[in-house]
Amino acid sequence: MTLFLHEVHRVVGRAEDEFEAAYRDPGGWMDTLGRGDDARLLWYFNQAHGSGPSYHVVTVTAVTDGAAWERLAGRVHDGDLCDWAHRTDALRHDVSAAVLLPVPWSPLVDLDLATVPSTPVDHPPALYMEDTVWPERGLLAGYLDEAGRHYAPLIGRPESLLDLALALVTAIGAGRRPEVVLVQKVRNPATLLGLLTTDIPPDRRGPGTWMHDALSWRDQWRSRILRTAAWSPWT
Repeated sequence: MTLFLHEVHRVVGRAEDEFEAAYRDPGGWMDTLGRGDDARLLWYFNQAHGSGPSYHVVTVTAVTDGAAWERLAGRVHDGDLCDWAHRTDALRHDVSAAVLLPVPWSPLVDLDLATVPSTPVDHPPALYMEDTVWPERGLLAGYLDEAGRHYAPLIGRPESLLDLALALVTAIGAGRRPEVVLVQKVRNPATLLGLLTTDIPPDRRGPGTWMHDALSWRDQWRSRILRTAAWSPWT
């Protein structure tokens, strides 16, 4: 099973271009990982200005398995990525990271890393909505089961705002509280306006709807509007 390293970087404003170059350019994260078989950068996202804190970058890196994750951690600690990590740390205020596992109903569970580009890809930026969900304590399994049976098919409909790209959960012992992270591509950015300017109608949040019934397992979540860099390996 592929592991996913999800990192949220608080970048120094004056260093945003230099920080991006550290991931994009030869000798950077994407290029160095591409020389081996253990890991690949999938997405480099900028959080859209006006939708939350400034100069936040989200990166998602796929890692082949647990042994590959151990080797990658060693490379960052005192191997060939150590100097890169020290230089990059000077360009950000801090970074929060989580090792995540795909849930059974994720569209992507096992990834052939050889199919992921390791050089910049030129494409129009795409919008994503990333939801981070905190199920109530002791209710993670129930939430994942219900989300797989109700939420995943819901956003799979032709009229849905989103396409689910990846559904992840924190690995055991990798955080203080279990999190579920949904990486979802916005099909038509123009439709976001309706979501932001109108209330959810009663017939879409009453009993029998996901908005209502999911409250039995979770109450709080966070949504981020993210935009892929024009060179990000995946769009």
